Amino acid sequence: MQQKEFIILCLEDSSDWSNATTRRVVMQADPELRRTVLVSTKLDTRIPQFARPDDVELFLKPPSCLLDGIILGGSPFFTSVPSGRVGSCKDSVFRSNTDFQEAVAARQIQDLALLEEKLNRPLTRDECSRIGISRLRWFLEQLLQCRYMDSVPDIVPILNKELRTITTKLRQTIQDLRELDESRLRERGRIFRDSFLAKLSLLLRGSVVAPPEKYGESLQDERVQGGAFVSPDGVQMPYKHVPNASMRLYGGAQYHRAMAEFRLIVGKLKCQTISREEIVNACGVEDIHDGTNYVRAACVIATSKAIDVFEPLLQQLGFRLSHILRRSLPIAFYLQQRDGDYLSSHAFFVGLIAKAFESFVESTERDCLGKCMEDLKSMTRYVTWSIHNKGRSALRHFLGSVATTADQSPTSNLTNIGLEGSPPFNRTISYKLDHKGRPENKATSPIHESSQTTHVKLVNLLESTLWNRKLAPTLEDIVNALVAQIFEGIRDHCVASAEMKFNCFFLMPMVDKFPAVLREELEIAFQENIDVFNVAQVRQGLEQERADLALQLKQVEKLHEKFISIHYQLSSSQPVPHPQQETGEGWSASPADTGPSV
Repeated sequence: MQQKEFIILCLEDSSDWSNATTRRVVMQADPELRRTVLVSTKLDTRIPQFARPDDVELFLKPPSCLLDGIILGGSPFFTSVPSGRVGSCKDSVFRSNTDFQEAVAARQIQDLALLEEKLNRPLTRDECSRIGISRLRWFLEQLLQCRYMDSVPDIVPILNKELRTITTKLRQTIQDLRELDESRLRERGRIFRDSFLAKLSLLLRGSVVAPPEKYGESLQDERVQGGAFVSPDGVQMPYKHVPNASMRLYGGAQYHRAMAEFRLIVGKLKCQTISREEIVNACGVEDIHDGTNYVRAACVIATSKAIDVFEPLLQQLGFRLSHILRRSLPIAFYLQQRDGDYLSSHAFFVGLIAKAFESFVESTERDCLGKCMEDLKSMTRYVTWSIHNKGRSALRHFLGSVATTADQSPTSNLTNIGLEGSPPFNRTISYKLDHKGRPENKATSPIHESSQTTHVKLVNLLESTLWNRKLAPTLEDIVNALVAQIFEGIRDHCVASAEMKFNCFFLMPMVDKFPAVLREELEIAFQENIDVFNVAQVRQGLEQERADLALQLKQVEKLHEKFISIHYQLSSSQPVPHPQQETGEGWSASPADTGPSV
């Protein structure tokens, strides 16, 4: 019933139109009932149930609000069929089909008479046109005739086009059989190769020839087939945030969307918060002293985190873009089939082209990924502050806020910012000894006092960063800030470098290097007398194809003649009124009129 061109015959067994269960099922396939013929069965059992003429009127002409739609014919049909089997058995009521047809016609006359008796008036022509099997049959015949008249003019041109297509293929197959030799096959192979390269270049530049619903991929499908870019915490970015995520793309458009997704997701990655254990473990022992170097620790942590995060993402980018380019192979073959350039009988030769394409994609991806890994290694091998620290102003602002917080502490002048409960290196004792041996000078210069304060702060800073391994929260925040700045510098360079590398060393070689590589490989195969074209096998395949095409041509010609004949018969027959407009024309309202035979 889901087919839009089908007519639905809905049989209702109810005297109450508001409680029609069958119609509810039909409306799942035809919500507006525009291709549904509604039939109320068992009219002979319904008539005795009506007590008043108004009940009969409502049943025969239900308002549109009760029918839930605009049915074919405008209103329902009403039928009655006599009970009993047809046959020669003892329990058979009717001995032949003729007896049953006569009983159906008699039942129709009785129904008309009973309805007129209930209504206390003669039935109108329109009312008679809806009662009885013969009226329903006449309506369906006219409806089908109109459908044929509407459809045949559209079907015949389609059959003509199919005839021309099959005839062209058959002529080409016969010509291929006549010209079946090695030199001609090689020339056809070169033509096929050039056509394949042209179609591949067209897909990368952009094309709408291939149907997106068959060959396109939405971003959600692309992630399933080619893998997704997953953040270190295992969370995927919702695909709806990526431009054109719901569109089914292929070729160069799909490549551009994947690169945009990589730039969008990876470009927003932040380094996770570093634990205290990681900071302490990164503070090892130098080769000449056992002091701590928190700047080195921040560099070690940032580069290690960057390798762990970006190396899998770069590999995933290579796999995703390779998946997109590999999808171009069947699409290019489809375009060749569409243009009639495909060598369907030379599977081995087509396989050579496919193998060369797959090998080139794999090797190009491997080389490009190696270049990206070299860039990542250079960024994580040695930290260059002019490159890595992209946010100096942000870091300076953060460190300034830390210093302000420390200065506002009540014991900031005496407490080491890196110590947490440890003695301040006896600086208070040494300060008192320094003042005990000389008289107090009340007129001490402010510059001298400021110099002494700066000296104390420098000593405190030296103690906290060189000799102390007990982390204070402030120092932990500083290391985290340094790690975040270095990580973001590596991230920005990695994203920009990866996009440039894959465009230059993965996409462009497919445009400017692969054609030469494919031509060279095929010419080598021709020169080395590799059995690229199996002439015997090709001849057998062409002969089978010729036989199949000849059979198809005969079937289509027969079908074409049949529809031409149907169209001629329907056009030359007497015109009939449209069943939805004049279904009651030509029928008598008298009960004695039995109408057309069943």
